[in-house]
Amino acid sequence: RKKYKEYGIKETPFVVVKADAGTYGMGIMTVRDAAEVKDLNRKQRNKMAVVKEGMEVSEVIIQEGVHTFEHINDAVAEPVVYMIDRYVVGGFYRVHAERGIDENLNAPGAHFVPLAFAQQHALPDAKAKPGTVAPNRFYMYGVIARLALLAGSLELEKTDPNPEVY
Repeated sequence: RKKYKEYGIKETPFVVVKADAGTYGMGIMTVRDAAEVKDLNRKQRNKMAVVKEGMEVSEVIIQEGVHTFEHINDAVAEPVVYMIDRYVVGGFYRVHAERGIDENLNAPGAHFVPLAFAQQHALPDAKAKPGTVAPNRFYMYGVIARLALLAGSLELEKTDPNPEVY
């Protein structure tokens, strides 16, 4: 909450708690206040305890929530980018008309829209006047994906219990 205030973010901060062994869209909950976890009722606990094929949840991941501000035809949409090695190779928007900007869109009712390769240009047009060309979102998402990949690799390197093996 402190950082939200510092950066002038008006939305309510949240985290996403999800099963560590894969979710298939199950075993996921959005938490805006720690009391929500403490005060889970039996139905909510049961929903978080088991994922697809009855697999028991023994560990969870807590991720900082990121508000989704993209929309396609008045439905909330989030970009998903595919990478091979360090190369962005494709992507799509996950779209859900019945979910909000702070909810999991990977749920029944979601549909998918291809993320265009932005007119096959690798870089934005630096000569174009601002506002005259549609934003190259594929390029922007690709930059963010590569930065996330770099951050993840640094985190893995710093937390590796056996760095001498590599």
